[in-house]
Amino acid sequence: MTDQTAMPLAWFEIPAADLERATAFYKQVFETPMMPMDSPGGNVMAFLDGERPFGCITGAGRPDSNGFKPYFGCADIERTLGRVERAGGQVVVPRTSIGAFGHIAQFSDSEGNVIALHSA
Repeated sequence: MTDQTAMPLAWFEIPAADLERATAFYKQVFETPMMPMDSPGGNVMAFLDGERPFGCITGAGRPDSNGFKPYFGCADIERTLGRVERAGGQVVVPRTSIGAFGHIAQFSDSEGNVIALHSA
């Protein structure tokens, strides 16, 4: 593999000012369990549960709408976006076609981070 080869996302951390509120938000939006854990540095995290932990909500760092923007794979963007506002977030970009590459959407979470969705 060369430096020019695209690397798949291996891990991410989404910062939260209020970890409990952010954990509840993601649990509701993605309908997934969250696994709380203390990190070696004493930071409390909540892992998004999947086949394996692939990312977490963390109390470290500062939420930012212009920061890192992960794209979560999503089978039904409209259904997922429908849960965003009920969970305390806001739709920023509605479901939008990106041609042969599928659809995307973006929302702000309970902490002010902008998160994106992608479907084929």
